[in-house]
Amino acid sequence: MPTGNHPATATRFSTLAPAATSSGPRSAASPTKPGATPSAAPGATLSAAPGSAGAAPRRAAPGGVRPRSVLPGVGVAAVAVMLSLVVNRFVPALSPAVIAVFCGAATANLAGIPQRLAPGLAFVSRRVLRLAIALLGLQIAVPEVLALGWQTLATVAVATGVTFAVTPRIGRALGVTPGTSLLVATGVSICGAAAVAAMRQSARTCDDDDAASALSVVVLYGTAAIVLMPVLAALMGLSPAQLTVWAGAAVHEVAQVAAIGAASGVLAGAVTVKLARVILLAPMVALVSHRQRRLPAMLTGAPGRSQGTRPPIMPLFVAAFLAMVAVRSIGWVPAAVTDVVPQVTGVLMAAALFGLGTGVNVRKLVKGGRAVLLGGIATGIIAAVSLAGAVLFV
Repeated sequence: MPTGNHPATATRFSTLAPAATSSGPRSAASPTKPGATPSAAPGATLSAAPGSAGAAPRRAAPGGVRPRSVLPGVGVAAVAVMLSLVVNRFVPALSPAVIAVFCGAATANLAGIPQRLAPGLAFVSRRVLRLAIALLGLQIAVPEVLALGWQTLATVAVATGVTFAVTPRIGRALGVTPGTSLLVATGVSICGAAAVAAMRQSARTCDDDDAASALSVVVLYGTAAIVLMPVLAALMGLSPAQLTVWAGAAVHEVAQVAAIGAASGVLAGAVTVKLARVILLAPMVALVSHRQRRLPAMLTGAPGRSQGTRPPIMPLFVAAFLAMVAVRSIGWVPAAVTDVVPQVTGVLMAAALFGLGTGVNVRKLVKGGRAVLLGGIATGIIAAVSLAGAVLFV
């Protein structure tokens, strides 16, 4: 679904920027509430001391992160994760990751993000996120996915592919930025917030505002699906098998699919179908990264990114995700590990998405209704295509 960069003064925290260089990373934190006027232009060096953008750089740990500097932000993220887990106990339909996004957005928009929290929040929203996505692969066993049958797999592939391909084109027609359109397409078609975060790591056309808009969209419509899908399935007279395929192929988050499946008695099957979509995250990210390597940097570089670098053909964390899928599929992972991996991944993802949530600017989202409209259209497309497949093939 982390970075150690933190200019001394900036307007907001850069949630998912790639490894920054000293030539001009994006802003890393906001010492005041959203809307405050920055006291220094973005572009301060990586190791500038707080309150002094021109201070001499300090010696950092490998990877550009000073261990002590990340502790305050990591601590706040840990508290947010614990709160998310508690809320999840009472509201199982909302995953800890989704709750953490809300917590991060509320913190940023109501209280602001102090400068001293920025390095730690950047760390969890990039490095911890990558670890969580890699571990997500341990939940997927290819033999279990193949056992779904070609009809179900074809429905998943067509619904995902059509939504991913068509959504950016509709976004252009609506005047939505290319970055937001790409992230909305990714989140809706694959696996919600985790997919948004993964694509944001790799796509040079996307910035923090794009990620915040896409996260809000997938949370909004995915949560609505928990209530609406079982009702619509009953009205249309869908069989349990058809609802299994429809929920798994159309709903954004794994936790949301699980909530629908548990309420409808199709939990195991719906989650397995959903995981068949999750495995498509790797080729989608690799495809976008490959396409952007072929374009001039000036056409793909988002503000604040190094214009002389090219994205890797396949990001390392995506390769790690595929490796985890392979390890799980050939039976090298003990059952005791696979039983606990979903909980560990959920905690790590919640921490990462809390950091992501601190980049959500509610004022901008309220004004940016076109992204919400695009998310609704994309959700309608994947719901319609997957429903057609479920009715025709199941």
